[in-house]
Amino acid sequence: MDSLTNSLDDVSADSSADFPDRASAMEVRLQAQEDEITLLKSSLADALRRIHVHDQLLPLLKQQLIAVNPGAARVLNQAYSDGYAGSRRLSSSSTSDGIHLPAAARLRRNSEKLSYPEKQRKCLDKKAASSANLLARSPSLENRAKELITGAGSPGSRRGTYSQGQSIKMFIRGRPITMYIPSNIHNYEDLKMELPSERLVLDWVYGYRGRDCRDNLFFLPTGEAVYFIACVIVLYHINKRTQRHYLKHTDCVRCLTLHPDKVRVASGQTAGMDKDGKPLQSCVHIWDSNTLVTLQQIGLGTFQRGVGSLAFSFADSGAFLSVIDDSNEHMLSVWDCTKGTKQAEIKSTNEAVFAVGFSPNDSNIIITCGKSHVYFWTLSAGQFTKKQGIFGKYKKPKFIQCFVFGLTGDVLTGDSEGNILTWGKSAADVKTLGKGAKETFQIMRQTRAHEGSVFTLCSLQGGALLSGGGKDRKIIRWSADLAPETECEIPERLGTVRTIAVVDEGEFLVGTTRNAILRGTFSDGFVAIVQGHVDEMWGLATHPSQNIFLTCGHDRQVCLWNTEDHSMDWCITLEEYGLCADFCPSGSVVSVGLSTGRWVVLDLQTREVLSDSTDGNEQLSVMRYSPDGSFLAVGSHDNFIYIYSVTESGRCYSRLGKCNGHSSFITHLDWSKDGKYIMSNSGDYEILYWEIGDGCKLLRNRFESKDREWASYTCVLGFHVMGVWLEGSDGTDINALCRSHSERLVAVADDFCKVHLFQYPCPKLKAPSHKYEGHGSHVTNVRFTHSDSHLLSMGGKDTCILQWRVVRGGAGSSRERLPSASSTSTSSPEPAAS
Repeated sequence: MDSLTNSLDDVSADSSADFPDRASAMEVRLQAQEDEITLLKSSLADALRRIHVHDQLLPLLKQQLIAVNPGAARVLNQAYSDGYAGSRRLSSSSTSDGIHLPAAARLRRNSEKLSYPEKQRKCLDKKAASSANLLARSPSLENRAKELITGAGSPGSRRGTYSQGQSIKMFIRGRPITMYIPSNIHNYEDLKMELPSERLVLDWVYGYRGRDCRDNLFFLPTGEAVYFIACVIVLYHINKRTQRHYLKHTDCVRCLTLHPDKVRVASGQTAGMDKDGKPLQSCVHIWDSNTLVTLQQIGLGTFQRGVGSLAFSFADSGAFLSVIDDSNEHMLSVWDCTKGTKQAEIKSTNEAVFAVGFSPNDSNIIITCGKSHVYFWTLSAGQFTKKQGIFGKYKKPKFIQCFVFGLTGDVLTGDSEGNILTWGKSAADVKTLGKGAKETFQIMRQTRAHEGSVFTLCSLQGGALLSGGGKDRKIIRWSADLAPETECEIPERLGTVRTIAVVDEGEFLVGTTRNAILRGTFSDGFVAIVQGHVDEMWGLATHPSQNIFLTCGHDRQVCLWNTEDHSMDWCITLEEYGLCADFCPSGSVVSVGLSTGRWVVLDLQTREVLSDSTDGNEQLSVMRYSPDGSFLAVGSHDNFIYIYSVTESGRCYSRLGKCNGHSSFITHLDWSKDGKYIMSNSGDYEILYWEIGDGCKLLRNRFESKDREWASYTCVLGFHVMGVWLEGSDGTDINALCRSHSERLVAVADDFCKVHLFQYPCPKLKAPSHKYEGHGSHVTNVRFTHSDSHLLSMGGKDTCILQWRVVRGGAGSSRERLPSASSTSTSSPEPAAS
């Protein structure tokens, strides 16, 4: 826990302002290189398949050509024997003795097979020219050749080009992907793609951003706690257990403050980037917490990188707002809240700044604190003057984490050494500094408060004070003269105290570094009313018959949630982090795939690990049970799909075989309705089909699977979901999709923080969709509940889970966020990006 607290301090303050830019640039370069490697591998694999098609098609064409023109046999035999024998010699030398080559060797083999000698290329050119001339003289032979191509069950036939009306191609990163049109579609061009009549309305938000933010939890007179996560500001009624949502922000919310009238709220967001990597404009919204109406938008395009902290003035009833942005200089600016105009601006410091605030007695005095500093600013005639706090004989802490004003106007700060420092004005030292010396701000008193950092200070009526500690996880109440009165400790699993909000004189809300909000008193202790993940999430599964769902992520937590009472039923911590999960159709167990190739099966009631297996040594990307629960398919980053036989209602597993044929890692897979076949996607944009019986047989002719019905549809590549891809997509723009159980809708999670809702099927490109915002990071997964009443979407880095209610047959524009009709959750109308 000590190392965790220290790392939080370092991450929150010690990193320089330009580090995110360098890290982002390196991530972009790394991703580009990975994409190029994947594309190269897929291109080599595709070239090898084309060579196989060529090799296996030539004997068929040869027979037909000789039958039509016997005189061509001599030339054709010579050209065929030269080119075909050379190819076979090269192929046999690469796979002698039947040894299975590793991935690197397969790549070398593929590249070698592409390097034909000049003589062989000329022979093949002659052969092709001869074939083309003969085909031109015989139209019936051309048609027969097409039939032979269609009927040949060769490994390359799934890459073949079919006659018009049988297939269509889409391209991702320049690579063609052939989609075979089902038999029940007679005229593909006449298909019309329409918006679904169903809509999504934000119903509930799971999670809270406390891990890397502070002073972002307030209590309103309406009985609601206001806080944020991702792009959503939540107003949660702690007694009625209902939510309202402010949805006007276009990127992650970073800071929040409450107006002295306890009604108006100001919130700031990050600048972010669009899908083309161009920076977006950040701003501050001032809005009414009763109506959720935006009253003022301040500083659009002024704040570089985003807004770090902000505060209303008190002496003039909140007429002004102070803002610190996230630029290198951490610009301090003061704004007129009514007019939305900037009154003054100045560079504050190149070090991290954690908090800003007005003096309660004078709106011309502003305090800022952060890494190794506390500054006292005076605003006069639009100009700032700065005085730095003098530590003198006291040890200078690495971080000043927070501050509040005392009744006498003194400033009290909490620091990383666990002390509360009392600051006051000191008369000018004329004897030491000579004439012209000015008064200074110095430490008047040091009070030892906590072990580790003092993350938050909260003033109470009568001058009392609350402090929250880091390592000791304590909340301490202090008298007006800083004498400790009472204390309590929060559970270790919920993290350390990050911020405190007062409900009444004896009851408090506490935000923690484990993204939880606690409610309680010193006498009764604290319980969690809001919980969430604390790191990137990928695994999401919904129960086949109950209103529950399971999530897992990089924080090694596996959590079971209830969609009706919006609570966490249980949470366990594994040794490795989870990336995928699926419920057994029996509903009593759930399997979770981990980052090391290991997967476990958990009992939902006892949380006991019923089965523990390992397949390969690379991360698992998908777990999927067959419709009747008799098989489990495990997709891995080692390019294999492992098949297990399942008995005893999901409690016993035995390896049946593995599917070997993909040239890149497995991304998605689905079972057919009869449980005999699997459709799978891989990282090089490949679609393969498998027959699962006594073994795992690759179906070479993909055309035969065009009419097969699938029990689920989560594969992002396929004819029925081809329309979800935007023009120019690079293959990673869509992270997940899910077809509804009614087979009417497809929900899509994209890389640009949006959730899309399409009609199903949507086999034509540029299909229209409803688009919904709320996530502040790439959306990693989406799933419909068993009754299709709700859709769940999961953010990656934003650690946010959004629960959407599916509204059937609603009216209105697809660009509008509809207000909730339920009494348990309402949202501000929000135009979604088109």
